Amino acid sequence: MQPNTTPMMKQYLSIKEQYPDAILFYRMGDFYEMFFKDAETASRLLEITLTSRNKNHSAPIPMCGIPYRAVQSYIAKLIEMGRKVAICDQVEDPALAKGLVKREVVRVITPGMIIENEFLDAKSNNYVLALYKQGKQFGLSFLDISTGTFRVAESDKIEKIISETLRAAPSEILLPESFKKDSFFELIINSVREKAITFLKDKYFDYNQARASLMEILKTLSLEGFGCEHLKSGIGAAGAVLHYVGETQKQKIEHITSLETYTFNDFMAVDESSCKNLELMENLRTGTRTGTLLEVLDLTVTSMGGRLLREWLRYPLMKIEDINRRLEAVDEARVNTMKTAELRESLKSVYDLERLGSRIVMGHASARDMTALKKSLNMLPGIISLVSGFKSPLFVWEYESDLLHELAILIEKSIREDAPVTINEGKIIKTGYNKELDELIKISRDGKGWLAKLEVQERKSTGINSVKVRFNKVFGYYLEVPKNHSQKVPSHYIRKQTLVNAERYITDELKDFESKVLNAEDRRAALEYEIFNQVRAEVCKYSTQIKNAARYIAHLDCLLNLGCIAVQNDYTRPEINTKGNLIIEDGRHPVIEKMITGERFVPNTISMDDIENQIMIITGPNMAGKSTVLRQAALMAVMAQMGSFVPASYASICLTDKIFTRVGALDNLSQGQSTFMVEMQETANILNNATSKSLVILDEIGRGTSTYDGLSIAWAVAEYLHDLREKGVKTLFATHYHELTELEQHKPRVKNYNIAVKEINDEIIFLRKLVKGGTNRSYGIQVARLAGIPEKVIERSKTILAEIETNAAQSKNLNNVSEQSSYYEKKPVQLDLFAHEAFLTQEIKSLEIAKMAPLEALNFLNKLQEKIKIC
Repeated sequence: MQPNTTPMMKQYLSIKEQYPDAILFYRMGDFYEMFFKDAETASRLLEITLTSRNKNHSAPIPMCGIPYRAVQSYIAKLIEMGRKVAICDQVEDPALAKGLVKREVVRVITPGMIIENEFLDAKSNNYVLALYKQGKQFGLSFLDISTGTFRVAESDKIEKIISETLRAAPSEILLPESFKKDSFFELIINSVREKAITFLKDKYFDYNQARASLMEILKTLSLEGFGCEHLKSGIGAAGAVLHYVGETQKQKIEHITSLETYTFNDFMAVDESSCKNLELMENLRTGTRTGTLLEVLDLTVTSMGGRLLREWLRYPLMKIEDINRRLEAVDEARVNTMKTAELRESLKSVYDLERLGSRIVMGHASARDMTALKKSLNMLPGIISLVSGFKSPLFVWEYESDLLHELAILIEKSIREDAPVTINEGKIIKTGYNKELDELIKISRDGKGWLAKLEVQERKSTGINSVKVRFNKVFGYYLEVPKNHSQKVPSHYIRKQTLVNAERYITDELKDFESKVLNAEDRRAALEYEIFNQVRAEVCKYSTQIKNAARYIAHLDCLLNLGCIAVQNDYTRPEINTKGNLIIEDGRHPVIEKMITGERFVPNTISMDDIENQIMIITGPNMAGKSTVLRQAALMAVMAQMGSFVPASYASICLTDKIFTRVGALDNLSQGQSTFMVEMQETANILNNATSKSLVILDEIGRGTSTYDGLSIAWAVAEYLHDLREKGVKTLFATHYHELTELEQHKPRVKNYNIAVKEINDEIIFLRKLVKGGTNRSYGIQVARLAGIPEKVIERSKTILAEIETNAAQSKNLNNVSEQSSYYEKKPVQLDLFAHEAFLTQEIKSLEIAKMAPLEALNFLNKLQEKIKIC
């Protein structure tokens, strides 16, 4: 602390000491001020002027400030950058304060602790997630404070916990401080390095303390009813989340009324890598939702529905009964197009009940939020009436009509439609709701008229026609009488001031009025705020009913949305089977068919099983459509199990527990990983975790290393997947290694396919059609021409390819390729990677190993290696 520190600065420093990792917004009048390092950081990040306090002092204090009324936009910027903001407000009236105004941190806003709509994506959840380890079990729990969604799970495998953490996509992660000392800490940090991470003391993860906190907030005597009593690590994580919420929000969080316990086996597993490769949620190139499956499937009309659809897409179901129930409801919505359209139109008038309810319970709601809640509740009876014609049980809701109707009536009677955003400056409560408020409003509105009437009345009663009602800041309201009429002044007039030509008086009636008028505006604002909080308290009693309504509307929106999508995009209802059959007739890629221009999307048929057609080796040139066929098969499995219709004329899709994809890798230089390393890590994950019920998509593995290494790895991977646990796993394997087509002769469940092309005059036309049989050509030079490579380079490539073929067969050096050579042969030629085998055999047979010195042997091997590289 600096010498001669003022009381205000002492107060600031003592508060800041409690929040070292947050930028402290310190309220001073109409501004929030920041000092020292906070000021330097905030001025840089927010691009605001950095100045100083005590400029003439030997050690001036850096400072910057932002207007109180503009604070939201500045907080939003800091949160977006992963920062925390501690809001320190004046908690007593400066006019009544004796000495320094009392200040306290009323809330800490962090990336995972956001309520305000302007900070949030309407169609995405905003989770704070905690991880904990007790014994061999890892616990995971996450909460969206803006909706009250609260979940917990546990596993003994850290890989599953990390995968689930990435699937939940939290904005902030809570870890115990002891994690820093554990060996697996680096693995976790490397996986979530882009997330905001907060460390808490281990005691906040304690099972007993966490269990007690959970039972208190859930109002139960045990956690058995939530299915998590035995999850010690999970409960520890959930307790840490509750502690963090309390610390940051400075209040009890009463809208958390349930805790959902789930296991990872409840849903199809699509790991983060596969989610990215398939572009389920984000475009690989832009990071946006443009060009993703989510963009195609999400035509929801409510924010709640949008968030739930995102969850359905990320958590496809594993129980056939649940999947078929969804498909039946979607089918009903698809068939009843008129009713679906009418319902969707009605849903557009329903606001975000989940987040409205949470803001109201937490005391962050405005009068406009109340009005939005009322309008939404008033839409429910009509929606329920329209839905009543549907037969699916998923459309049924035990609508608590009386309770919610009463709530809507209460808000209608009390809250003004034209209320301002702020709730402490008045004009939010309707006239006629509170008598005292009506009187204050009348006084404020009719004050001038009352004074004019008083003036007329006093003139009549005193006979002094020149008496006037005046006002100044010293005396307030007073009656002014000319001196020549002072003898006529009544006895109840009280003299306050004598002027040269007049006398000034007050009366009890005038002072009573003055008191009412001068205090009316302040009292009105305070009373309206008080009444608003009374109404809010009543609304809070219905928080469970509001949450139930929100959940129902979200489900309804999703089902109607998928029905509408099925009609618009000509999707068909998939059959879900347990026989291991994956049959897709005339299948289309749901995203690419929407994006292509200038050509018709060519549908393809895929038929796979676990008996004859388990592994498809797909060959063909680049750009022909191999990757599209692979991806669309995986996307349709996801769509089917989330309860969506699929883009095909017919689909029978086996229940799939996991989808793995290896479809291209980018260097991860920040973590020191090359393309090949990423490729091998993803492949290792597949080989170690795939089951006989999984679906594996492999696209060009082995490209990141030498040709022979890559081919060897690709061959071995395909064999391993065929023999996996003596059952194998359904695999679509696209490759340029045409030698892999030989696997069909060695493995009974491997079948060859290729993407057909048509060659005319040394140019190719992509037919986009998947046909049986392999191909021994890649058409690389022809594709290069299509890409715009200069013709001179194309012709030279042809020459080199022809001579490489000849030289490889003759085991000659590439130096034999002449710059003046011409391209003679037009016949299709593909380099055989196994052509060197006969040469090697002959060379090795000719050796007289017994007569060779060690150095001679090494030199001979070196020569062989050089010749192999040429081949």
